[in-house]
Amino acid sequence: MTQEELDALMNEGIEDISDESKEEDAKSVPQEDSKKEESAENFKMDSSSNWPPPPPDDDHKVVHQLDDVTKESEEKATEIFDIIENISNALMEQESSLDVCDKTIKQNISIFSAMAEKFPDIKTFIHAKKDNETALVKNKEMLSVLQESGDNLMNVMDIMQYQDIHRQKIERVINVMRALSNYMNALFAGKIDDDKRVSSAVHITGDTDTEDVVNADDIEALLAQFGSNG
Repeated sequence: MTQEELDALMNEGIEDISDESKEEDAKSVPQEDSKKEESAENFKMDSSSNWPPPPPDDDHKVVHQLDDVTKESEEKATEIFDIIENISNALMEQESSLDVCDKTIKQNISIFSAMAEKFPDIKTFIHAKKDNETALVKNKEMLSVLQESGDNLMNVMDIMQYQDIHRQKIERVINVMRALSNYMNALFAGKIDDDKRVSSAVHITGDTDTEDVVNADDIEALLAQFGSNG
């Protein structure tokens, strides 16, 4: 009991305090319906302290969030693998096309080489041979780039395999958390429903963190005073 409550007792009399106590008791009785309707709205965030905890809504339910992570991660990984596969197939098609070009260019070089030897005065054959030789070099460079890109894609797919391992690790954490939750619920289970329990006292004799706590002697003196007034 605080000093303010003691002053109220002194000023209003025992009958008023009795009525007030009844009202307080009625307020302190837990309502079954309101208990069932308790939701995340009863929890408020306070960035200045570690309490109260985050509200138990979908944005803060740990296992719920981890389930979403594993599900979305698996879906996105599947999409990435599909994209990588499409790119890899396109690169392989381009490599096949470059192989055809390589054969054609080599054939042209052979023809223009023969024509240049037979007709050395015709510069066109010589220029055509040089152009095809340049094209052959470029063709080989492009083929090398495509092959290197294909190898890089394979490396990406290998790295993406770790994503599945990470998903499995998260799922293992979820299973451990759920097992601990079920264990703690079973460990702290009681025979009395929470809505039927007696409300806890706010101030107890011996508390050191509460100011103006009325002790037993003060209460007895107060009752004696009301008794003498009666």
